[in-house]
Amino acid sequence: MSRIISENENPITLTLGQVREKIREIVDKVIRPNADRIDRSKEFPSENIAVLAKEGFNSILLPEKLEGLGLNYSAFAIVVQEIAKACPSTALIYTMHVEAARTIYSHGNEDQWERWLKPIRSGKFGTTSTSEGATGGHYWYNISEAVRTDDGYIINAQKSFTTSSGFADFYVFQTKTPNAKSPDDITYFIVDGHQEGIEAGEWAALGVRGNHSSSLTLRNVFVDKKDRLGEEGEGKEIVQNGIAYLIGLGATWTGTAIGILDETLAYAKRKVHQDVNKALSDYQVIRSQLAKAKILTDSLQAWQKDLASQLDEWLESGEKYAPEELKNSLLEFKVLASDAANEIAQIGLDISGGFGYREGTLERLYRDARAGIAMGPSNHIAREMIGKNLLD
Repeated sequence: MSRIISENENPITLTLGQVREKIREIVDKVIRPNADRIDRSKEFPSENIAVLAKEGFNSILLPEKLEGLGLNYSAFAIVVQEIAKACPSTALIYTMHVEAARTIYSHGNEDQWERWLKPIRSGKFGTTSTSEGATGGHYWYNISEAVRTDDGYIINAQKSFTTSSGFADFYVFQTKTPNAKSPDDITYFIVDGHQEGIEAGEWAALGVRGNHSSSLTLRNVFVDKKDRLGEEGEGKEIVQNGIAYLIGLGATWTGTAIGILDETLAYAKRKVHQDVNKALSDYQVIRSQLAKAKILTDSLQAWQKDLASQLDEWLESGEKYAPEELKNSLLEFKVLASDAANEIAQIGLDISGGFGYREGTLERLYRDARAGIAMGPSNHIAREMIGKNLLD
């Protein structure tokens, strides 16, 4: 396998076509062969994350000075989509890692970049930890509150869903600011995932069983003030700027939808009713359902390409915060992509009948797709946010 990073660690410029070709090679050799085992055993996909790091993809949005690939959101969305075709669990872990790294790069300082972002190239990875059970899907509100000390902060918190819980090397962690006057007065910290006082819950779920989005408990965990991310109270702005997260989620469910369609097409072509000597693909009603799925996936891919291009323009502008209109479009994309993945999953099981219902790739992707509707922002909450924006 050719390397994206040469032996002297100088990044090689890649076209989007080359990015797609390289990630497909990784998916075919490593990620797809691991997918069913990861689901059945609820195993964290450590091998998948390690190979992505080795080939530079875990540092995809980071600049060359931090040993990153220095690529854009178009490349990132392609990588997520290709991974999700085979293993949505890995795609979600990857998305949350890139979001954590992007947040540190956008809101952190050079010391934090050196200590937390450079090691990503050698295999370290992170995630974000925001939502709490007491506030449910309102992940921008926290009950937990950091306590200020002379040289840092003490955190006691109970997070309800944290992707890569118990496996991440670092958490971009959200709590209320010390002595906060409101629940949305929040501050972010970079928390070392290996220190004492951190406990991950068990992850037993319907789908995406490899992403380990379990609870995360912090008991009297100390965070040095040098690992506060931005200023106290700046967390609300950080939440509102979660761009990599939204394009990554949309790309995850777009890729999942494509993966389901690919599996369904393959089955429709090979399954023959010998009594009438007809393949499933010979029936008009089957072709009509497949066409519906194809129209949906093509629409999603076109929208993903357009949104990623807009994100690239924002990235090149040097502006710290993305335009509100773009953020709203990304919310809409996440909703449509997850809804479409579920609709295509239903089509896949309708066409494949008992074959799709039994344990296998279609059955796994059907269960995985359901996670997209609930994953924050949930589609109900996202629609409310979109509606409020629509009505100004």
